Amino acid sequence: MHRKRKIDSKRKNEESASKKPLASGSKNVTGSASSSNERETNYKKSQQLLTDALHNLTLPSKKRALSASFKSKFSIDLSRKISDKRGSLNLLSQKYESLDYDICENQLYMEAVKKLTYRAFQNKELFRWVIIFLIGILTALTACFIVICIDVLANFKFKLLRKWMDKCSVENCLEIPLVLWLAMNAGPALLSSAIVTLVAPAAAGSGIPAIKCYLNGVKIPKVVRIQTFFVKVVSVVLSVVGGLAVGKEGPMIHSGAAIAAGISQGKSSTLKKDFNICKQFRQDREKRDFVSAGAAAGVSAAFGAPLGGVLFSLEEGASFWNQALTWRSFFGTMICTFTLNLVMSAYHDHPGELSYSGLVNFGKFDFYMTEYSTFELPLYIIMSVIGGLLGALFNHINHKLTVFRLRHVHQKWAKILETGFVSIVTASLGFLLIISIPDCRQKENSPLSIQLTCPDGSYSVSASLWFKTPEATVKSLFHDNPNTWEALPLFLFVVVYFILAVITYGLSISSGLFIPTLLVGAAWGRLIANCLEHLWPTDDQFIHGRFALIGAAAMLAGVVRMTISLTVILIEATGNITFGLPLMITIMTSKLVGDYFNEGLYDTHIELSEVPFLGWEAPVLSNCIYVSEIMSTPVTRLRTVEKVGRIVFVLKHRTHNGFPVVDDVDDDPLYYDNSSNKRDSFGRFRGLVLRWQLVILLREKIFNENSAKTFDMLSLKTFQEEYPRYPTIDSIDLSPEEYNFTIDLRPVMNPSAYTVSYTSTLPRVFQLFRALGLRHLVVTNDSNEVIGVVTRKDLARYKMHYENGKYTLFEREFCED
Repeated sequence: MHRKRKIDSKRKNEESASKKPLASGSKNVTGSASSSNERETNYKKSQQLLTDALHNLTLPSKKRALSASFKSKFSIDLSRKISDKRGSLNLLSQKYESLDYDICENQLYMEAVKKLTYRAFQNKELFRWVIIFLIGILTALTACFIVICIDVLANFKFKLLRKWMDKCSVENCLEIPLVLWLAMNAGPALLSSAIVTLVAPAAAGSGIPAIKCYLNGVKIPKVVRIQTFFVKVVSVVLSVVGGLAVGKEGPMIHSGAAIAAGISQGKSSTLKKDFNICKQFRQDREKRDFVSAGAAAGVSAAFGAPLGGVLFSLEEGASFWNQALTWRSFFGTMICTFTLNLVMSAYHDHPGELSYSGLVNFGKFDFYMTEYSTFELPLYIIMSVIGGLLGALFNHINHKLTVFRLRHVHQKWAKILETGFVSIVTASLGFLLIISIPDCRQKENSPLSIQLTCPDGSYSVSASLWFKTPEATVKSLFHDNPNTWEALPLFLFVVVYFILAVITYGLSISSGLFIPTLLVGAAWGRLIANCLEHLWPTDDQFIHGRFALIGAAAMLAGVVRMTISLTVILIEATGNITFGLPLMITIMTSKLVGDYFNEGLYDTHIELSEVPFLGWEAPVLSNCIYVSEIMSTPVTRLRTVEKVGRIVFVLKHRTHNGFPVVDDVDDDPLYYDNSSNKRDSFGRFRGLVLRWQLVILLREKIFNENSAKTFDMLSLKTFQEEYPRYPTIDSIDLSPEEYNFTIDLRPVMNPSAYTVSYTSTLPRVFQLFRALGLRHLVVTNDSNEVIGVVTRKDLARYKMHYENGKYTLFEREFCED
């Protein structure tokens, strides 16, 4: 009771303060009327606002101030003003909606479930395994297509360049291979950027941040469309062949997720084709589980790491996990790895040997190669600190560059030209380093060894760094002889490729981040091994490979900040568990060092996208924030039996996607006036109805006065067939007399929707919301009357910030896109 009086007191203070001008960005239209004239005036004003759709109640419309003592004690600053600029880490976009992972147990659903037999449940479960099997196979075939295309095109490119480089080194016409290199880089890169920018912008980047958001419960437009998938595959091939500092591993994760989303639904909205299968899986909850398995299969295809794929989906993606999903995901990753191994072994003329488990082949790390001594562990820790520092620097520079792109590189032509410019810079710097560094070695039996100005029988080591795909260069750094690489070429390569990787990530192309960071880390890891060998000569010829592996792991962990999944991925990719402990120590230390300065690159890009992403836990200083202080109120509610005109009015002038259904209320102005009243509650809660359910009811004309169509004619399939693109209210055509009809919402509303008491704390609501994958959480008082609604955006707007030596909790601003 004491807590309730405290809240009531706050409400009175808010009502008196609501007459003050609102801060920029706020859409609070609440107020109080002390007389009937003022009340009528406010009513008319609110009706005008509703008609013009000038306010949006998806924004929190009552922002309750925390006590001054609490803010002072915990350094909480909820009044911090944020500049409304693109690229700020303190903005949340209004364009993103939540996916609904909760089961709507309405009357139609229960009737459908009652008709199911045990055999039907068994068949559904069996069908799940069949779909996972197909996801594994198709993801593997996609990976094979990508790697074979890159292999063929890259070999053609580098052989042609090698021919002209060797010829012009003698005839003094190096401008010809330079122009040829520029053209063979810029052409594929420009084409890669063009198809992404003009056809499927959702295919840009690695796709991992977008898939993380999708699995977290955020609806990212077009992220798993079939169009996005095809553009992703073609673009990553062109990006790698174009010589950009990218990899193909990240896009494989996105591709696997898109394959899973498409197969599991049995239809394509893009192609407008329905195969009339998998209808029982056409809901966000089922689709999420398949996408999780698809992302795991993508990791498995990229690195040949089935366990790492499952752990990646668990650590980086899924907000919900269970034992059954673990088994299905592992099954899919194993099928994917086996299929890719089978196809690639046949492609390399070794059918049946199964020696190509993933797109990335780090080579075989035998026991004697990874046998380390205890004195090396402190050196590994030092290297992991270096990796964490370089990773933090990488993320900081890329963050600033991405902000610049968001604010200034808007036009499509500018994005394409930027990619072409970076491609030309990449080729120019590579060419400059090759011809300017005299580092000749005895010639190898390699078709890509380039002589340049070296004597007969020798080749340029610097050229071998650039005349390979990034994956092949990483393998060379891991396994080449100790005397292969000199310190100067390695140092220059680290500096140049670090800069190129920073500026390349964020271009409008399909690109991966794993290989560029692994390559930079392997190079400076081998550089450290060279320096140590000069200081303390050793007979251990494999120390260079071990240090290259530790450097690669430290660099990658310092950038992406993954822990357990990255450790397992590298252990599986190297095929040796002996080095597991050093890898784990390196990755954990590198992550801790990097986290001291900034967030991981994927998380940074998620925040730059202004997505309402919910982390694993609520902000640390939010324990004393109550749900009544963050909920959205007043509430737009509907009655159990509602007029058609009222429903249409609400759908057209509200952007909510869910509406609490309450007991009948009096037809007074307070019921229609959602902007100014003294009421703290809005009717006793009966259930929750979703926007798309209401639209389908209006389209089917399921009115109480319409005897030709009744609820008996509806079934759960009527609603499932529309998934995921539901009709909009603008597509509904009603006659004037139908506006006076009524609809019974009880058969379609969810009578068991989750609710919380107004005394619940933010961490408790946060945990409930994230664990259950909710879209709406209704807040009720002691009498079960609706007093507010909590959505994802209400929870995501609270964020910790480190400044001037102390942590503060502040509230992010909403922005319109």
